[in-house]
Amino acid sequence: MVLDTPQELHNEEPQAICLDNTCMVDRSWTSMEQFNGCGWVWKDSLGQTQLMGTQNLSRRESALHSKVEVLRWAMESMLLHSSYESFETDCKDLIAMIEEPQAWPSFTTELEAIKTLQLCFPKFKLSHVPRAQNGISDSLAKIARSFHRKLCYIGCSIPVWLSRPSQVLLVIE
Repeated sequence: MVLDTPQELHNEEPQAICLDNTCMVDRSWTSMEQFNGCGWVWKDSLGQTQLMGTQNLSRRESALHSKVEVLRWAMESMLLHSSYESFETDCKDLIAMIEEPQAWPSFTTELEAIKTLQLCFPKFKLSHVPRAQNGISDSLAKIARSFHRKLCYIGCSIPVWLSRPSQVLLVIE
């Protein structure tokens, strides 16, 4: 009697599910304050907040310099958590800078850093979102700007030791 030879096991490669993760970025800048505020919020495909960051930095020369800085920080932070990211901003000038960096010669150094980080993302995307939809990252940036000592926080929720505007509480909780 001849036995059937065992069939080869098909080792299938695990399939990665590509979720539409989005990292929304914003800044808070005034010419009179000591600090710029940076804020970003990482949301999953269901719109659930996964992670957020708030940081204050010494005031930059312009609001647009501050926008580039928060995008750089958000990109660096996302590289630790996700290989595919879609970034969103309410600043059309920032998008134009990323698409045509040669048109913005005074930002050459900052844009080179962004370009280097872009290479780390297989599918980098920066798109526009209306300001009204960017409320959490805006609030985080304002909190950071108003904080009167050095601040850098990354976590899943806003800690109680930060003052929280009521609009943030309504959106997150």
